[in-house]
Amino acid sequence: MWVCSGSPLIAELCAGSGLDWLLVDAEHSPNGLESILSQLQAIHGYPVHTLVRPPVNDTVLIKQYLDLGVQNLLVPMVNSVAEAEAAVAATRYPPHGVRGVGSALARAARWNRVPDYLARASETVSVTVQIESRAAVEAVEDILEVDGVDAIFLGPSDLAASMGLLGQQERPEVRAAVEHCLAAAKAAGKPAGVNAFNPATARAYLDAGAAFILVGADVALLARGSEALAAEFITSAGGGSPASY
Repeated sequence: MWVCSGSPLIAELCAGSGLDWLLVDAEHSPNGLESILSQLQAIHGYPVHTLVRPPVNDTVLIKQYLDLGVQNLLVPMVNSVAEAEAAVAATRYPPHGVRGVGSALARAARWNRVPDYLARASETVSVTVQIESRAAVEAVEDILEVDGVDAIFLGPSDLAASMGLLGQQERPEVRAAVEHCLAAAKAAGKPAGVNAFNPATARAYLDAGAAFILVGADVALLARGSEALAAEFITSAGGGSPASY
């Protein structure tokens, strides 16, 4: 599930739920370096895998995330082989990449308490790139061939928008594009994931070969749950959008 609240308490609550994996998001959520660090620390004691999504495919940000101890990156809006190669290079020390060297200062190396961290750092990191545009779908086979791309993840909402179908991620042509990418990943021998809050759609994508899937979000569960309480117990609830923030 998505962890979008920015709260280490909520992250820990979700980590103990029995779910397989969590995505701590900084692209569409109020997460900075400090809150991501706190959530990693809160989640660490639980048997759950954690991915973290930066807001952009940026070498400096990825360096900071890795030094914090992020081990599984979900890089958004990767539309080409060159962008996939840049994401991988950001996670590798020279001569295999461009990651800045700061292991003595970094939680990732436990402040140089991890033996041979510089030589072995890439073994501790996975790179999943997000396929969420028409261009990315057209290039997906080539993106999957990039050395260091461990997996792909499909974002049907942005994909639908790029196809001129904003808000219509259930349209057959969008689902067909997702399933095309799932098949391409299977052929390449790499796992593919997808975002699908609709249970029927989620099961269909699992049947189509998705190896991992996002089926909910902390903020969405809280929003819908609190709305249900209001609908049941407050007869005059006005609802609607706030007049201001």
